[in-house]
Amino acid sequence: MSNTLTIVAGFTAKPGQEQRLRDELNAMIAPSLAEEGCICYQPFTDPNNADRMIIIEEWASSAALDHHFSLPHFKHVAQVLDEILAEPFTLRRLTDIPA
Repeated sequence: MSNTLTIVAGFTAKPGQEQRLRDELNAMIAPSLAEEGCICYQPFTDPNNADRMIIIEEWASSAALDHHFSLPHFKHVAQVLDEILAEPFTLRRLTDIPA
């Protein structure tokens, strides 16, 4: 059993901003994966609703995730998301179920 932290972040783009949302979230992959403590960082799109996307992330610790939130690439995307999302994004923090 691992002690990692899994994040599921959900996003809904404003009409006409779907491609920009995909581009911005995809631009986060490389710098996020380069961070110490980032195990997985993968965006997905809803095939039935082009305006909806999620990112599934896995982090080695809460401290690694907190550090991620302080970095320039995260601050940039957070600012862009304020402009292009139809509603605030959701963020779920998940941990393993003890055996």
